[in-house]
Amino acid sequence: MIDVQNQPDERGIKIHQTGVTRVHLPFLISDAGNVQQVAAQIRFTVALAANLRGTHMSRLTEILTEWTQRPLTISDVEKILLDALDKLSTDFAAITIAFKFFVKKFSPVSLKPSLSAVDCEFSGELSRGSRMKFTLGLNVPFTSLCPCSKEISDCGAHNQRSICRAKLTFANNDFDNVSIEKFVRLIEAQGSAEIFPLLKREDEKFVTEAAYHNAKFVEDILRDVVIALRGVENLSSFAVECENFESIHNHNAFAAHEE
Repeated sequence: MIDVQNQPDERGIKIHQTGVTRVHLPFLISDAGNVQQVAAQIRFTVALAANLRGTHMSRLTEILTEWTQRPLTISDVEKILLDALDKLSTDFAAITIAFKFFVKKFSPVSLKPSLSAVDCEFSGELSRGSRMKFTLGLNVPFTSLCPCSKEISDCGAHNQRSICRAKLTFANNDFDNVSIEKFVRLIEAQGSAEIFPLLKREDEKFVTEAAYHNAKFVEDILRDVVIALRGVENLSSFAVECENFESIHNHNAFAAHEE
């Protein structure tokens, strides 16, 4: 059969990324020995030489399908990209794997167990002859309580669910000590209080009072997240943004920082 993708192209344009997106597959994510089956949404691309008409996208799907059968660690992302460089005869490959990761939590007083879902993303880029650039993306929820509202009110203060979106890039390819759960707990601790999927009455009282005694503006939370991330040895750069879904305004409060 004619290989149409390998037909020559004379327009002289190298395509930086071409491939497949919105691929939905089951993956086994391994985080510090904790293996979870997740439903992943994937974008998988490669560079295409200027003299070729198209890439072999079916080969990208074949590579992904093979990796659904075994636990995937952060280090394995580079193996997927190396496989793409080899099987598609290209000099660049990139992948983004988005999924929900579940962190086990215990209600603060009743100690009832539950699972909290966190949006997570593995992003890797690899050029032939270079080391992989990897970024861990996390969307971590928590509670915030307004210091101004607390100060000016005779009783109570307005609070809201908040989220920190973080993009973490690492200094080297030693990912053995990089833990999704570790970063989730590090970031959520910077809010006014944690959120829990399961709360009994005594737990709700505890969380409400904990937030009241730990009032923070969105700027406070952002700065505390930055300080916490600065203490992580293996990080080479990070970008964070915090958003409070305001309960008494029809807009949100927002702050962002990167370094």
